[in-house]
Amino acid sequence: MVLRRFLPAVACCFLSLTVHAQRDTLCVRAGDTLRYTYTPLVPAAATDAQSPKRKDSFWSRIIHGNVDRTFEKKIDFSFIGAPSYTKEASVGIGVLASGLYRIDRTDSITPPSDVSFFGNFSLSGFYMFGVSGNTLFDHNRSRVIYEVSFASKPLDFWGIGYEAGRFNESTDYIRKQVKFDAGYLYEVWSHLYVGGSLLFSHTRGTNFDERGESYLAGQRLHYTSTGIGVTLQYDSRDFIPAPERGSYLMVKQVIYPKGIGNCGRTLYKTTATADYYQRLWRGAVLATDLFGEFNSSGTPWCMLAELGGGYRMRGYYQGRYIDNNIITCQIEYRQRIWRRIGCAVWGGAGNVFPSFGRFRWGQTLPNYGLGFRWEFKHRVNVRVDYGFGRKTGGLVFNINEAF
Repeated sequence: MVLRRFLPAVACCFLSLTVHAQRDTLCVRAGDTLRYTYTPLVPAAATDAQSPKRKDSFWSRIIHGNVDRTFEKKIDFSFIGAPSYTKEASVGIGVLASGLYRIDRTDSITPPSDVSFFGNFSLSGFYMFGVSGNTLFDHNRSRVIYEVSFASKPLDFWGIGYEAGRFNESTDYIRKQVKFDAGYLYEVWSHLYVGGSLLFSHTRGTNFDERGESYLAGQRLHYTSTGIGVTLQYDSRDFIPAPERGSYLMVKQVIYPKGIGNCGRTLYKTTATADYYQRLWRGAVLATDLFGEFNSSGTPWCMLAELGGGYRMRGYYQGRYIDNNIITCQIEYRQRIWRRIGCAVWGGAGNVFPSFGRFRWGQTLPNYGLGFRWEFKHRVNVRVDYGFGRKTGGLVFNINEAF
């Protein structure tokens, strides 16, 4: 009995001391018969957040890599410049700037949007600069995809078709080109997007000799085209610049009306892509890519499908094999080796042909190669690839994965 009378007094005394020592927060829990205040302890994480952040050192960034800063900054930019070499441009210098950002920085589910500025200048007189990117809106319910570029390229030309690229002697010329391609996509079902696009290009070829003009078979030296496209796309990739899992299926149909260009007729272009990405084990990704481009007959020389370049059939001179249609496939194994350093190996094949009725399996060109990867930004890689083909090979320096 004495104990029962004594305990309430002790409790009241304890609560009184607590009220005087900690007065910041009023708390009433369900079932409580007393109203009391307390001051919660400051979590260690909050204490660390209030203390000034120590900037990453240069060597820390080089070795450990960059973290995702898109929740802290409006846009997280990084720059890099390095010597470059391609079969088309020879020795030069490449400058890249990559930015990651989020339209909604409270959304941790949607991957960040990306933008890349690129420039390349070479000893051959080649120069090119432009911008490309993907902007994701409304929890990835819609997106804008764009690329704008301007280039002046001293190039070699073999003519049109597989036989021309394989056996003709090359001639040189200069191609000046402005390209614009922008599209808007809206998600109508989970990962399924429908949208439209607008395309514009102006190409002028100069300094053709008699052989080069004969390869053109009477075509103009300059063409302007404006296209309107419709796109159907399924995209479950986890991160567009460097996917590690998911699928990407896309069909794009473009019409170039006769009245808004100088091509002399209405033209059609169909592009189809099927990509799949699978994590194998820690740091390992297997990526596959199937691509096709199909143009209507009468498409000008500067709008034809080209085999080679920095994304598909790497190592081939882009523009040596050109025709109305192209089909390529490749499979690539990507492995992170240590910290920010990784590598890649791939194999593939491609074929250019004027029509499906004139497709020849014997004209299929092989492709394989290996590459070096360096993550200079969070999940954004600089890649250096060396590709091999039929009696050819070449080096590619670029940003982001090839596909």
